[in-house]
Amino acid sequence: MKDTAQEIREGEGLDEGKIYDCLTANIPGLSGPMTLTQFPSGFSNLTYLIRVGDKEMVLRRPPFGANIKSAHDMGREFRILSALRPHFPYCPEPLYFTEGPEVMGCPFYVMERMEGIILRKDLPVDLSYTPDQAKALCEKLLDVQVALHGIDVEEAGLGFLGKPEGYVKRQVEGWSRRYRNAKTDDAPDFEQVMNWLVEKMPADTARPTIVHNDYKFDNIVLSETNPLEIIGILDWEMATYGDPLMDLGNSLAYWVEKNDPEEFQMMRLMPTDMDGALTRAELVARYGKLTGVDVSGFDYYHCFGLFRLAVIAQQIYQRYHKGLTKDKRFAMLIFGVQILERAALSVMEASHL
Repeated sequence: MKDTAQEIREGEGLDEGKIYDCLTANIPGLSGPMTLTQFPSGFSNLTYLIRVGDKEMVLRRPPFGANIKSAHDMGREFRILSALRPHFPYCPEPLYFTEGPEVMGCPFYVMERMEGIILRKDLPVDLSYTPDQAKALCEKLLDVQVALHGIDVEEAGLGFLGKPEGYVKRQVEGWSRRYRNAKTDDAPDFEQVMNWLVEKMPADTARPTIVHNDYKFDNIVLSETNPLEIIGILDWEMATYGDPLMDLGNSLAYWVEKNDPEEFQMMRLMPTDMDGALTRAELVARYGKLTGVDVSGFDYYHCFGLFRLAVIAQQIYQRYHKGLTKDKRFAMLIFGVQILERAALSVMEASHL
């Protein structure tokens, strides 16, 4: 039921000798032989399992061939974990960071391994939830996100995340620019969606918060002894300071329900279709009840989340299209981009904004 690291993919190997020398010189208490394997899931930064003696750690580095610096800023992610962990115990402990290229030609960082259960597309054969348990797990997932949004950014020393003023505008403009830059000949143009997001843009929120920007089941670590208990939150690379409804919209872009159209079911990456699982509407209503935030215009944030997810998929697909990665999973992402455009258009058509 736990994530298992595997043999390193072709073209993504690292110099183990340099890594061993670097870590033993900078992380106290390391001794013994080292093994290096790779976690096979994930579509962005590369993640490796390092075992030195009896200590396990996780190394994160940018993907080979990536040139999107803001999306792969290792130093920023390390700094976020360092500042946030005292206020939010779900963060893994950061252990080491280097900006220099001496070890592997790029910045990277190392953190503790948070060992537990991570839910992927389908539940493991040895794990099941009753409808009541599935409902409770979904509620806890949202409640931890609400707790994150309740942290005082300045008090936590996270003011470096940026200024929340103009956040939605920057997000829409930035992701629109990224999509146009990453567009390939076989990709939809998304112009109708991008124009709608500009026309319907809400005013700045009066209650800006930390935004995780990738908060979803497969970035959640569950306790091995109690699979209803959340013990960790992973992948802080895109965390920032802005409108919390944008964070929720990004989360629910991944939320595929049991009764969604068949083609959208093809997009499901997590077991959000379990019997008893909350629907997107129920999650939004719970968020509004717990926080007091007005969620009546949530269609906008849901549409943006779908668009943003399409941009992420298209950026990765473009790297495959150009031959910068040989990971065959990426070849199918173009179909996801096409499905996401249709889903975003459907939200727009049904919206009363």
